[in-house]
Amino acid sequence: MRATRSWSRRRAPSSRRWERGSSPRLRPGSASSCTDVAGLRIYETAILPEWIDYNGHLRDAYYTLIVSLASDALMDRLHMDAAYRKRTSCTLYTVEMHIHYLDEVKATDTALVGVRIVGADHKRIHAAFEILRAGHTGAAAVAEVMLLHVRQRGETAASVPFPPEVQAAIAQLEAETAGLSAAGPPSRRLELSSAPRSS
Repeated sequence: MRATRSWSRRRAPSSRRWERGSSPRLRPGSASSCTDVAGLRIYETAILPEWIDYNGHLRDAYYTLIVSLASDALMDRLHMDAAYRKRTSCTLYTVEMHIHYLDEVKATDTALVGVRIVGADHKRIHAAFEILRAGHTGAAAVAEVMLLHVRQRGETAASVPFPPEVQAAIAQLEAETAGLSAAGPPSRRLELSSAPRSS
């Protein structure tokens, strides 16, 4: 298994210009971390043969693909589905991800993904995901992700606040997952930085 790594998906070259005066990055701090991620089931997938590497287990990059697909399922749950994206030109960009690889996933496994909303503000969601193997105890991987709400205009994207109905859905899911226990081990402590300024 590999050590923790950080990367972004769907990241625009000008991401640092989305916020003036503050960064949307995950930062060290004392807030909740991957230790608190809860297993509210949001996604599951079979492991495809082409995802298995020469070591006979899931290639490291595909753990991240599974988290990425789970974040799409999270968008649907939070009322940011395909219809919302088409109507508003708004979507979520992943601006940072931290992932710990904890156990091997084999070709015969089914991956189950749980999610918790660790924190949120008017433009960002700090989500924690766990990948588990159906029929097994313990997490195969834990990941923390910072998601930024943006509006796409042609080749550019700018951060925008969540509409009220999405903010309400985020708050509801955060409350639903707040008391759930973790399956994964401690990770780096991460938190939202200072709240971004309104556009």
